[in-house]
Amino acid sequence: MTNLNIDAIRKDFPILSEQVNGKDLVYLDSSATSQKPLSVIDKTKYYYEHMNANVHRGVHTLGTRATDGYENARETVRAFINAKYFEEIIFTRGTTTAINTVAQSYGDMAVQEGDEIVITQMEHHANLVPWQQLAKRKKAVLKYIPMEADGTITLENVRATITNKTKIVAMAHVSNVLGTINDVKSVAQIAHEHGAIMVVDGAQSIPHMKVDVVDLDCDFFAFSGHKMLGPTGIGALYGKKALLNKMEPIEFGGDMIDFVGLQESTWTELPTKFEAGTPLIAEAVGLAEAINYLTEVGMDNILAYEHELTAYAYEKMSEIEGVEIYGPAADKRAGLITFNLQGVHPHDLATALDSHGIAIRAGHHCAQPLMKWLNQSSTARASFYIYNTKDEIDTFVQSLKETKEFFSYEF
Repeated sequence: MTNLNIDAIRKDFPILSEQVNGKDLVYLDSSATSQKPLSVIDKTKYYYEHMNANVHRGVHTLGTRATDGYENARETVRAFINAKYFEEIIFTRGTTTAINTVAQSYGDMAVQEGDEIVITQMEHHANLVPWQQLAKRKKAVLKYIPMEADGTITLENVRATITNKTKIVAMAHVSNVLGTINDVKSVAQIAHEHGAIMVVDGAQSIPHMKVDVVDLDCDFFAFSGHKMLGPTGIGALYGKKALLNKMEPIEFGGDMIDFVGLQESTWTELPTKFEAGTPLIAEAVGLAEAINYLTEVGMDNILAYEHELTAYAYEKMSEIEGVEIYGPAADKRAGLITFNLQGVHPHDLATALDSHGIAIRAGHHCAQPLMKWLNQSSTARASFYIYNTKDEIDTFVQSLKETKEFFSYEF
C-alpha cells in the first residue's frame, strides 16, 4: 500500500467534480491525455496575466519575465530527466514532433542506402511512420524485433535483429496499447555495441515513472506534456549534446538564426537552433508546474500506486466471462489495460460506459500494425493515473457487467 492521500490529490483536479450523463465522472483515459491540477491551470493563467510577451527579443520587463519563465522551464525539464546539459532539452509540440525531428535531421544525416532502422510492432504511429518515411527516402531497410505471445520482447530477439548495418533503434519505453514496459536501457547498450543510436518514445513512461536519460544511455528521448498533467501542445526532445550539435534544423525562421544574408544563413547555438519562431511559452511554463506537481507527489509513489490500481483492475476484469485482456501480466505492465468484451464492438462498449459517466478509449489507438498482430480491428482501453481510485474501478467493472447483460450475449 502507498501512503499517498488520494482524496487530497483528487481535490487538486477540478474536472473530477464534473457530471457526465448525470453520473460522477470516472476518467480512465489518461493514456490519451491526463487531466490538469489547479496549480497548472493557475500557473498558465498567471503567465497570461503577468508575464505575457515574446522571448529572447525584448529588453523590457515583460520580455524578461517571459524569457526567464521559458528558460527556467527548460531547466526544470532537464533536472526532471537528469540530462547533463541545459542545451540538450529542445521544446517541441510533443512526442510526434520530437521523433519527426530526429528522423528528418539525424536520420537524413546518418542513414544511407542499405542501412537498417529497427523498431517494434507495438509502436505508436508517431514512432513508426517517421521511420517508414526515412527508410523510403534513403532506401534503407526497416526491421521489426519479433514479439512474444504476451506482447513483450526478449533481449535475445533484440540481439538477433540489430546488426552492424543498423543505424537507428527506436522503441517505446511503455506501449500505449499493451502496457509493456520495455528494457530500453539494455536495448540501448546492444544498439551502441553495433554503432547504432537509441531513440526512446517516452510518452507513456515519463508521466508514471522516474526517467533518468543518463542511466538509460539513450541518445534521444521524446515526450509530451499533456500526458503528464501539463498543457496540450508542448513536449520535449532530449538529445545528447554531441549529436544535436551535428544535426541541421528542420524548421527555419526567426530566433533560430545567427546571421542571415541574401543568399546564405547560419544558425544559432543549441537549443534555440531547433526552436524556430515564437515558442510555446505559456505551455512551457505550465509544463514546468506540472513537473513540480509530479515531483512533489514523487514518481516512485506514483508508480507504486498505479501498479496497485492496475493489479486490482486486472483481477476484477479477469473475473468477467467474455473479457479478453491483451498484453503481459499485471505485474509486468504499466497502468493501463487494453481489452475487448466478446460480442460487443469497442465503440459500442465505450458509448455504453459513457452513459455511466465512464471515459475509456476505443479504436486502434494509433497502433494499426499492433492491432493486426493482435488480430483485432480495434480494442477498448482503460488507463489509470494518480487521481483514480479502486472505487472507480469497481464502478467501471460493474458497468462492464451491466453492458454485457444489456447486449444480451451468451458466453
